[in-house]
Amino acid sequence: MRARGIVRIVEGKCLEWVFISLLCLLLLPPPTLAQSDAVKRIQAQASEKETGKVSGAEPSEAQRRVFAISLVISLATEARSYSDLALRPRVLARAADVLWDADNITARVLFRRAWEAAEKGDSEEVTINTKDKPPAMVISLRRMSGHDLRSEVVSMAARRDRALGEEFLAKLKSEDERGTGDSKSTRSIGDNWSTSDATSKRLQVAGKLLHDGQTERALEFAAPALDQVNPKSIGFLSELRPKDPVGADRIFASLLARTELDPAADANTISGLSSYAFTPGLYVCFWADGQTTWSQPDEPMTPPNLPAPLLNRFFEVAGSILLRPLPPPDQDFSSSGRTGKYKVVKRLLPLFDQYSSNTSVALRAQLTALAGDSSKDANNNESSLLTQGIKPEGNAGDVLEKMQDRLDHSKTSRERDEICAAAAVTLATQGDVRAREVADKIDDSDRRAQVRQYVDFEFVQRAIRKKEAAETTRLAKTGQLSHTQRAWAYTQAARLLMNSQRQRSLDLLEEAADEARRIDGNAADRTVMLIGVATEFLTADRIRAWEMMGEVVKAANSAETFTGENAEIFFPMNTNSGFKLTHIGGQGFSFSGVLRSLTQDDFYRSIDLAKSFKNEAPRATATLAIASAVLEK
Repeated sequence: MRARGIVRIVEGKCLEWVFISLLCLLLLPPPTLAQSDAVKRIQAQASEKETGKVSGAEPSEAQRRVFAISLVISLATEARSYSDLALRPRVLARAADVLWDADNITARVLFRRAWEAAEKGDSEEVTINTKDKPPAMVISLRRMSGHDLRSEVVSMAARRDRALGEEFLAKLKSEDERGTGDSKSTRSIGDNWSTSDATSKRLQVAGKLLHDGQTERALEFAAPALDQVNPKSIGFLSELRPKDPVGADRIFASLLARTELDPAADANTISGLSSYAFTPGLYVCFWADGQTTWSQPDEPMTPPNLPAPLLNRFFEVAGSILLRPLPPPDQDFSSSGRTGKYKVVKRLLPLFDQYSSNTSVALRAQLTALAGDSSKDANNNESSLLTQGIKPEGNAGDVLEKMQDRLDHSKTSRERDEICAAAAVTLATQGDVRAREVADKIDDSDRRAQVRQYVDFEFVQRAIRKKEAAETTRLAKTGQLSHTQRAWAYTQAARLLMNSQRQRSLDLLEEAADEARRIDGNAADRTVMLIGVATEFLTADRIRAWEMMGEVVKAANSAETFTGENAEIFFPMNTNSGFKLTHIGGQGFSFSGVLRSLTQDDFYRSIDLAKSFKNEAPRATATLAIASAVLEK
């Protein structure tokens, strides 16, 4: 009788009791779930309605919400048994995020379960030791980036509830203290690069809050970690300044005051502070052992126009630190040492010449004293970093003149190839068509093709930024591009023409789809490009968009690495002038975005589409996208 009563509640659409019943399902232990006939009947009834067997009509808004909640709860229960230790916490955390407004209590339970799963996943380094067995340097960079499972859980939890985010960070801090304490690098006492795991994650979370437009919450969350000079703290301040210049400058002034009184502050501390003042995103450290470490943004950031009093204060503090008396070499425990200090002074000297000429005279004298330890400055990569962001790169004529001078002094074909590669990349960035001629001078055919592809793609991106649809289309047809890049170019050209030349736009989207289908060896990239095409069809031809999603399913089912969240594709280029990185994708290639839109068309059909993904990750992402489209207020 009791079971029949529960079924009648569902049939009568008593939504409150259905919701309570579903919540109980989540909280009951597995043996209880397996033994409950009532549970089985509710799940069977829900399953029938989800697939349209109860009624072919589109459900009411209230029904949609109940179905969406049941989908998320069912997914969260399934996620707890995933064998993929990286996927388990991600799905649990995203399920909690989707449920937050509909059921705050269950969402909190799921966030805590996600944290537990993330701790297990991180302990086994599942986000670092991947199937591709990367070299030690790649593993180290992944650790430094903070892109681990706990970071993702903290980010989503903190976005919903600052106290919950702080709770998770407190656990991480306790773990640091129980282990090796602060996880800073052992380079020296004055290391201005590394941070503890807790600090790194705090600033990463704050950065995501900032990108989400929650500036005040981001600043509150980051505050405890903004008393140190390192790439993450300065990077956060650089991103904060366009949105809150007064707040960012106030914190920077506080850092200057701390630095002035800190006996461990050294040349690298000043180099880090200069990043905020002059080269936002570009953070350089020159170490005592002659090595150089730097980080740079994917896209250039505009230098801030600091108020004159704050700028003067920077040079005052910088001068006092850089002009501290040199200790004997065997007693110099600074992170920069004499070699690194020489490079920092040399890098910043043009700024002192411009803004603090009196101090620059003393610094030149110190530079002379340090010159004997600067032999390692000859390295090409380091030489470029001595001027990058400080001095203009120069016009095309300067680039070609320097290239020729270096070619005249080169000794090997490989060295000449790298000189040409660096010049071609620089010219392409400036939009100079001679970049192609320079790239064609490279002897090694593979390297020549790589550089030429980078150059042509730079021109494609430039044409898109200038909204030149015809030029974008021409380059897509004639440029030395990969199928992935051509598909992207056609998609962007179609977007530019959608309002003015609809039919031409649709034709370009078909060309983009053809190029996407030709992508071999990387089904994940093919999937992302097809998603981009489907997204553009949403505004012009919804029927074609649904058809394209059928192709997305086929591509995704053959791509083990496609998760539904990898919406960006990166194209790296390394030259003797530094590492260059371009990327495509983003919001226009969002798997969740296109599913959310299609859910508004046909709820049942979107659920069926989600079920057709055979791999757990994209199926979970699709399910959560559909549910969020219904549940978001």
